[in-house]
Amino acid sequence: MTNSPRLIAVAEPRRAEAVVLVLHGGASRRDDPRVSPTQLSVLRMIPIAQRVAKADRRRIAVYRLLNSTRGWDTRHTPVDDVHWAIDQLRHGFGSDLPVGLVGHSLGGRAAILAADRPEVRSVVALNPWVYPTDGDIDLHGRRVLVVHGTDDRIAPADRSADAARRLARSADVSYVRVSGGKHAMLRRGREFERLAADFAAATLLDDRTPRGVVAQALAGESPIEI
Repeated sequence: MTNSPRLIAVAEPRRAEAVVLVLHGGASRRDDPRVSPTQLSVLRMIPIAQRVAKADRRRIAVYRLLNSTRGWDTRHTPVDDVHWAIDQLRHGFGSDLPVGLVGHSLGGRAAILAADRPEVRSVVALNPWVYPTDGDIDLHGRRVLVVHGTDDRIAPADRSADAARRLARSADVSYVRVSGGKHAMLRRGREFERLAADFAAATLLDDRTPRGVVAQALAGESPIEI
């Protein structure tokens, strides 16, 4: 039996011009498959979501998605929950509003695999747990940023690099290595937050001028190490 996914509002401006959906990771648990709002993999996405909202409080709506189950249940994956969430956002904002996906670990994988939705304009995958073949999805017209810590011992960085190279056959893909960054994004966490927020704003708001590393990435300077 599948639990229900939930959306948590972080920012709901009156006249939103874009929506960002923030996706958590987290391993499965046989004793309790339910997602708790207090589990670490969920909590670590709160500052990410808040930083994205801060990028433009008047124009970017931000929501966090709590998955229906922990981990990656092949019968009902986090990708299914992302599709549900986008459908909910469509009902609230209409189908014309561009959507950005920001995900960590398995949430990064879900963001990539759900990004072929027509509403999705951009993806940020933070320390994503992926397989190289995940990069075979056709994301023509999307902007994708993969950010991976060099000291991540949970999600292999070589897999995300391989997936990024495959994604680049159809999408505009940038790859940033965060020196010393670990999987939980506690070390150099502000860099992960800043990259996610700046990239989302630059790719979703047509008049937003990218700066710093994001400007380099969007200019085609990839891979980048910071």
